[in-house]
Amino acid sequence: MPTKSNNTGGRGGARPGAGRKKKAIKEKAENGNPGGRRLEVLDIPEMEGAKMPKPHDFLSSEQRDGSTLQAADIYKETWEWLKKIGCAAKVSTQLLERYAMASARWIQCEEMTSKMGFLSRHPTTQKPIPSPFINIGINYMNQAVRMWNEIFQIVKENCSTDYSDEAPQSDVMERLLRARKG
Repeated sequence: MPTKSNNTGGRGGARPGAGRKKKAIKEKAENGNPGGRRLEVLDIPEMEGAKMPKPHDFLSSEQRDGSTLQAADIYKETWEWLKKIGCAAKVSTQLLERYAMASARWIQCEEMTSKMGFLSRHPTTQKPIPSPFINIGINYMNQAVRMWNEIFQIVKENCSTDYSDEAPQSDVMERLLRARKG
């Protein structure tokens, strides 16, 4: 019978996003930089009047039900917020697009759950089962939250101005609530 060894065979190790998060540069500066290390800010110049990179067309494609996907709007709102706090050049457009798409799909699943209800019928037994839109929505919501945390970590590590204003993440919830009202 094999015994359990301490060697995990290459499956262990640090996980992305694991561990204590870095403190914000602004917070370190306000506290007198307790560690005494040089504060590093990414040296990416913020261009005054820089234009937002055009979001890909798939972020606003027409959906099967005739509606328009809201991802392009979420992308624009998030980019405008990043520009306002001076971090637009530090977050990749691909990360913004993935965040916008996941948020838009989450909203779409929530809308479908509101329209169709929480229950569905099993395809073979015809017995009631939870709506598949619930689990799909949870997956999209988790993706959006992970990507938002990634974006916000970049902001926290590189923004020397106050970034506590209304964040676009709050607007996604507002958008969901407006969609439910009709």
